[in-house]
Amino acid sequence: MSASVSAPATAVALANPWAVVPPLGNLDAYITAVNRLPMLTQEEEQRFARELRDTGNIDAAGKLVLSHLRLVVATSRQYLGYGLPHADLIQEGNVGLMKAVKRFDPDQGVRLVSYALHWIKAEIHEYILKNWRLVKVATTKAQRKLFFNLRSMKQGFKADDAADHITHRDALTDAQIDVVARELNVKPAEVREMETRLSGGDVLLDPAPSDDGEQAFGPIAYLSDDRHEPTAMIESSQRDVLATEGIATALKGLDERSRRIVTERWLNVNDDGSGGMTLHELAAEYGVSAERIRQIEVAAMKKMKAALAEYA
Repeated sequence: MSASVSAPATAVALANPWAVVPPLGNLDAYITAVNRLPMLTQEEEQRFARELRDTGNIDAAGKLVLSHLRLVVATSRQYLGYGLPHADLIQEGNVGLMKAVKRFDPDQGVRLVSYALHWIKAEIHEYILKNWRLVKVATTKAQRKLFFNLRSMKQGFKADDAADHITHRDALTDAQIDVVARELNVKPAEVREMETRLSGGDVLLDPAPSDDGEQAFGPIAYLSDDRHEPTAMIESSQRDVLATEGIATALKGLDERSRRIVTERWLNVNDDGSGGMTLHELAAEYGVSAERIRQIEVAAMKKMKAALAEYA
């Protein structure tokens, strides 16, 4: 759509405002189009509002909505700092505008622009709260008030700090927290909590691998508790049974000499590896060579391993 509009095109716009708004196109084209839409006089606004209320005339509703689309665009610009798409903010604001038009009472003595502003902001606020983070940061009335005011108030404090040559201070001081709490009529603890929420961000528990194929490190690596994972718990229980009942059963299948050799060599050992009898000590006790003791030990261990496999 060109920057200038010819006289015939303007006449068409006045006769049919819907023809000016492009059904498809980029955001700039849409904003340019809605800013060209004619604004209604108070008399026209009252007349269309009464037609809609009394007869449900959709064309009257359309004229009321179209004449206030520029209000939605202007209002949505105030919320660009939250990092959400401008087009989505405008879309949600348009939903609020349509709700306002549906509920507008022309006999209340106020212009539609004053009444619609509340509904436009309400829809944009709800959209921001739902989409700004994966986890909703504000649910109560006090939290919502803080969410939409704390950032601008912090900017004011930073400007004061700059004037006083104070730098490197991002967090609010106790005095500033008290000022915010007093002006917004909330508790200081709620101000501190919201400041913490706003300073954080969304973190993927299990990040996707990087472009070079390496697995990224995420909180899942240190937040997961393997001790209570069902498979790990079953394996741990099985190991405990084998270490007690299983070994006791396997030892019973050995002859007395083999059982004592295994016990002295492997079961009577301290945690630091000391305390067990050596091959030469057992060889001297039984009157055989150390190699013979080693052979008996190997045969006994092989027999116990087979018994433990059957027990498991």
